[in-house]
Amino acid sequence: MEQDKIFERLMQLVIRYSHDQGQGKFVDYLDPKTLGQRLGLEDERGRGDWDALFTWVEHYLAHAVKTSHPAYFNRMWAGANLPSVVGEVITAITNTSACTFETAPVSTLMEKYLLRTMLDLVGFKGGSGQMTTGSSNANMLAMMAARNGLAPEVKQRGLFGGQELFALVNADAHYSMDRAANILGLGADHLLKIPVDDHGRMHIPALEKRLAETVAAGGRPFFLVATAGTTVRGSYDPLEPLLALRERYHFWLHVDGAWGGAVLFSDRLRHQFLPRLAQADSFTLDFHKMLGTALMCNVLLFNRAPSFLREVCSAGDESYIFRQGEDGEIRDLGTLSLQCGRRVDSLKWFLDWKFYGQAGLAERVEHYLALCQYAEDQVRRRPELEMVVPRESFNICFRFRTPESIPAEPFNKALRDRMHHAGRALVGTGYVSGQLALRLLITNINVGEPELDRFFQSVIETGRELLAERSDQP
Repeated sequence: MEQDKIFERLMQLVIRYSHDQGQGKFVDYLDPKTLGQRLGLEDERGRGDWDALFTWVEHYLAHAVKTSHPAYFNRMWAGANLPSVVGEVITAITNTSACTFETAPVSTLMEKYLLRTMLDLVGFKGGSGQMTTGSSNANMLAMMAARNGLAPEVKQRGLFGGQELFALVNADAHYSMDRAANILGLGADHLLKIPVDDHGRMHIPALEKRLAETVAAGGRPFFLVATAGTTVRGSYDPLEPLLALRERYHFWLHVDGAWGGAVLFSDRLRHQFLPRLAQADSFTLDFHKMLGTALMCNVLLFNRAPSFLREVCSAGDESYIFRQGEDGEIRDLGTLSLQCGRRVDSLKWFLDWKFYGQAGLAERVEHYLALCQYAEDQVRRRPELEMVVPRESFNICFRFRTPESIPAEPFNKALRDRMHHAGRALVGTGYVSGQLALRLLITNINVGEPELDRFFQSVIETGRELLAERSDQP
């Protein structure tokens, strides 16, 4: 059959790519114009022509960024765990929506099992949750739940004529909070960004002052986000003082653990970074980041019963699609979601969870933290490099040290771009207190101390090249 031949041909390419993804350069870089010409996107061929289609597949693989390569440090995710890749393949082949039990019976039961497991791990007894498309969506849904939970009239009447609602976040919180405020109709002026302290954490005295001012002006602080691992610096907002303030102001406390929430799996690191997490109102975690599940895979947990989540999300006539179980239990997970069609993400996380277990995932996260300590030590001992700020957790913000006559920001941008285009390494950037930093993230199972040594040596050699070129200029 033709289908069998197609799968055989595809698997040959997959096996070859998998074998080579840690070899050579992490990318065969071409500028957008040259790459577009190479791809031949405007070619008329393709209709009914499998050879033409596989040519584009081969082009894709040839110029794809090898995110499993040990020179890849760019983002909060890297190459995927093999168990979850198996799950991703099966999900694509079966091609169903996880909105109802009748269309996705196995994934529905897997998702419910995983939600119970995660709720127990976090400590949300009697809680509820769902798998979402990622923490950006999860943060918005948590904000919506807080709004509808603390001001139930909003669901029917909207924000018209009601008390002004305000959300509060760390000034370095993820930009998804700004988008959530926009989508939910709060407006940017109602997202209050609290200054940070010397460690990049929400400054508690400044927060207290802003809360008091908001209430005195007639506003209602309804939603406060504790970021567990800020995007650039990796800082954790302290939960204990935020819980104390919640007692006074009665806001919803959401913990955005998209990045740093992975410490949950280690008893030692959870106690260090997320004490009293069980008392928060909601929590989100991306499995596809530090834990390595194939993109995308997220969980959003509520310290509320499932009936609350259904009340928040449901609207309109759903009777044509959703059914209740015989015992009155919510059977179809789509009724707890903002989406109608829901991708099956539970299978890949289920397979990862069963393969690695909590102990294996805890070991991974602890290993990454140890590598981050090693990386910081390497920066401090090399005279060509310097830390922009001290390390808080899993993020290393550093730069190449430039002479006083050379501005650090454009030089480090050029250094980073040269490393990228030459295929030497890919590292992220970010701003800390207005200073550009090279943002090193370690979430790649193929990275250890030798790979870090090679990376820093490559940074130094590239920096020296740039300095030499400047000295040669008249």
